[in-house]
Amino acid sequence: MMGSVLLLSQILCLLFFHSHFQPSLSSSNFSSPVLLCPADQSLALLQFKNSFPMIASSIECYQKTVLWREGTDCCSWDGVTCSMKTGHVIGLDLGCSMLHGTLHSNSTLFFLHHLQKLDLSFNDFNGSVISSSFGQLLHLTHLDLSASNFAGQVPPEISHLSRLASLDLSYNYHLMLEPISFNNLAQNLTQLRELNLNTVDMSLVAPSSFMNLSSSLTSLQLRYCGLQGDSCNVFRSLQSLGLRSNGELTGSFPPYNLSNALSYVDLSLTRISIHLEPDSISHLKSVEMMFLDWCNFAGSNLGLLGNLTQLRELGLASNQLGGQIPFSLGKLKQLEYLDLSGNSFQGHLPFSLGNLKQLSHLLLSGNKFTGQILNQFSNLTQLIELDLSDNRFDGQISSSLGSLEKLDVLKLSSNDFTGKIPNSLFNLTQLTSLDLSNNKFYGQISSSPGNLTQLTSLDLSNNKFYGQISSSPGNLTQLTSLDLSHNKFDGQISSSLGSLEKLDSLELSFNHFSGKIPNSLTIPSQISRLSQLNYLDLSHNLLSGTIPSSLFSMPSLRFLSLHNNHFSGCISPFLSNSLQYIDFSHNKLYGQIPPSVFEHGNLRALMLSSNDKLTGNISSVICKLKFLEILDLSNNSFSGFIPQCLGNFSDNLSVLNLGVNNFQGTIPSVCSEGNNLRYLNFNGNKLKG
Repeated sequence: MMGSVLLLSQILCLLFFHSHFQPSLSSSNFSSPVLLCPADQSLALLQFKNSFPMIASSIECYQKTVLWREGTDCCSWDGVTCSMKTGHVIGLDLGCSMLHGTLHSNSTLFFLHHLQKLDLSFNDFNGSVISSSFGQLLHLTHLDLSASNFAGQVPPEISHLSRLASLDLSYNYHLMLEPISFNNLAQNLTQLRELNLNTVDMSLVAPSSFMNLSSSLTSLQLRYCGLQGDSCNVFRSLQSLGLRSNGELTGSFPPYNLSNALSYVDLSLTRISIHLEPDSISHLKSVEMMFLDWCNFAGSNLGLLGNLTQLRELGLASNQLGGQIPFSLGKLKQLEYLDLSGNSFQGHLPFSLGNLKQLSHLLLSGNKFTGQILNQFSNLTQLIELDLSDNRFDGQISSSLGSLEKLDVLKLSSNDFTGKIPNSLFNLTQLTSLDLSNNKFYGQISSSPGNLTQLTSLDLSNNKFYGQISSSPGNLTQLTSLDLSHNKFDGQISSSLGSLEKLDSLELSFNHFSGKIPNSLTIPSQISRLSQLNYLDLSHNLLSGTIPSSLFSMPSLRFLSLHNNHFSGCISPFLSNSLQYIDFSHNKLYGQIPPSVFEHGNLRALMLSSNDKLTGNISSVICKLKFLEILDLSNNSFSGFIPQCLGNFSDNLSVLNLGVNNFQGTIPSVCSEGNNLRYLNFNGNKLKG
């Protein structure tokens, strides 16, 4: 008896193995000791590989063809799948494979007539036209050419691929699909289940054409396609529909013919009208993700959305929604993403939001919410992003926010919050972005922010913080942006800022920083070590001494503003090639402008007004500054003649202010055709003409 049971179990195992084993092999399954790949197909693959140059891999992609070698079984090559029965190449996955160059119509790729699945996505075919030869691959069921820099017309031969179940031509930004080609595609591809044409220009295709698409279609993605007209024929028996950013697409949602199977819908940035009624909402019971941003949705019966209990993501940003948030939204227990930003919601936040315990992203910015933040969010322990900016919240921040340990982004800017920052906020060690700007916070900044070692952006601007900056910011080594402007900080600028090697933008303007340079290190020498720094604004402080020459040699610095301080000394003759914007106005600089400044070809703005003791002539070399947009040398002691070329040398020049100096001679002509001047001032000189 035991023997027969064992025999029966062995037979059942063999039957199970035979019925479930896929009849193909690839590098992801196993390698056969027998060369299964036919020689002509192996040669075709090698010739295809050799038609593209070998380039270095990136972080995201790698060259799958790099190990393809003559004399080895191509069925074992990376990205190649072969039939186990015949050995024919039936699958080729070269997505993100660093292919760069033209894909010609005579490519040996098109010799692989047995291909069923072909993925060439995320390569760069250099604006190649999609070859009509793709129409020869009649066994294809899956074709993915997305994001590979194809251009021109989609060839009508694509419609010959009658076995296609999935077609993706998306994110080829110069690709066009004519009405006749789309009609052929819709009529012939009767087995199509997934169609993605995002960003393909379909502006001439009438939405009525969509009624011809296969009834088996479950996913239709047509974002950024330039579609126009009534969308009623688009909605069919779909599970997933993306129509975002077709600004002239009209119609009504939900339509009468909507499939009950719809689980994903994105109608953002269209002119489709949203009408929620008890009858129509019943068709949306399966929807898990719904995005209706920028749809002019006025929001009648918004509370009905509380019946869509399968919703995981809901976007209603930038509509015309008002009143209070319906209490019924608290019934959406599966919700992970909720965006109500850019509307006119008002009143206090309902405590029913606390029921949304799966919520990871809550975006409520740009509304008219009022009241205090109490413990509405204390249950939302999965929150990764919380944005309450640009509302009318007031009072102190609840310390309960400090319990949201997974928070990555916290934005509370542009409200009326007051008081000190609660210490519990500095326990959010996962934060990468913290924005408390444009409020009424006050007090000194303790060493606690130094705990937030993952921060990449910190904005405390436009508050009432005071005191000295401690050394704690030096712990924030991931920071790329730091804005402490428009407060009342004083004392010396902490030299610890020099350890923020990833800093791209440093904004300390409109404070009370003081001291001399270099002995007091008020602009610490460490700052000039910030090789990534692009933007530095120390204006409107009490800084003094000479401007350290090291600032002018920072390799990435484009914007440097030191205006309204007490700097003295001469302007350095050495400028980094990266510098484009220089503002030293309202200081105590003296001497002449070094000729090298006028030869700095990348300069777009030079503002030296109100230094009083800047002297000398303006060299005609200044007319080499072809990109100059702003030149302000007013309220100084410059003399001599104004170069006549100054009025016409740059089509970009919008501000020219030489007022209140000692210039003499003739005013240069500034009335040439194409002149872009918006402000012109020569007053207070000895000029004529």
